[in-house]
Amino acid sequence: MNAISVRDLTRRFGSFVAVDGISFDVRQGEIFGFLGSNGAGKSTTIRMLCGLLKPTGGAATVGGVDVVRDPEQVKRQIGYMSQRFSLYEALTVDQNITFFGGIYGLSGGALERRRRFVVDMAGLHGRERVRTADLAGGWRQRLALGCAILHEPPIVFLDEPTGGVDPISRRQFWALIDRLSAAGTTVLVTTHYLDEAEHCDRIAIVHAGKLSAIGTAEELKRVFADRTIVEIRVDRPVEAMRALDAMPGVEKTSLFGTAVHAVLASAQQDALASLERGLAAAGMPAAAVGVVQPSLEDVFLDVVDRSARETGRA
Repeated sequence: MNAISVRDLTRRFGSFVAVDGISFDVRQGEIFGFLGSNGAGKSTTIRMLCGLLKPTGGAATVGGVDVVRDPEQVKRQIGYMSQRFSLYEALTVDQNITFFGGIYGLSGGALERRRRFVVDMAGLHGRERVRTADLAGGWRQRLALGCAILHEPPIVFLDEPTGGVDPISRRQFWALIDRLSAAGTTVLVTTHYLDEAEHCDRIAIVHAGKLSAIGTAEELKRVFADRTIVEIRVDRPVEAMRALDAMPGVEKTSLFGTAVHAVLASAQQDALASLERGLAAAGMPAAAVGVVQPSLEDVFLDVVDRSARETGRA
């Protein structure tokens, strides 16, 4: 069964189309990733699905409830964590839990049971009376997630939940998401971190308001099934990219840390040796040249590049 169904969902702000007729389904218990750069339309889509923003066109149901006809019922059965810090920093950990518990109608033993759950999940034992503003970023994000799921919603929306936290805290946060999914909770999460997207059961790549690709990480990587990616390590990577772009058979290049990835239009014979000769002739001998498997970053750059050419929007 699908926890979320979206058909031709659209949102305009005046003449600007922020979300442009996207359609997808999210299965129950799935971790569904929305991947895209800033301004791609991820947050606008989440706000519509949470009943916070009325769509301009199209339709969507969340937990079987129509987001246009009954947005208040949608809000009652979901958890939502915004990309902006969603807690009250002047309140203590315990006060935030009590406040959000009251919003969700929890009291007495039910609230106390969920309070213990949040404190345990966030690793905040002994810090219940600490002001939220004084917590480290990772603790605050875990507390925010705990407050968002106090009422045990079957569907949770997380809008760039790990922005601004350290790598260890990000890993811990994703361990919590995995636990939620394993318990049957459906999670839709937006991110622009490619390593985080690898945790998702399926990924939707959004660019300029349009759904450009959707599938598992392995399915998305098949876009390179008939092409070869070569990694080149060279002292002057930016200059090497210009030289490579001018070579026959090189479709595109991109920087990967200190290396360059060159996408070849096909699996050419003697391709690596040809690239090495071309770079040497340009005065930039390569330290290493080798074929690599496509990463999700390769996929993302390829999909966005193709989408930009089709829509005319970078």
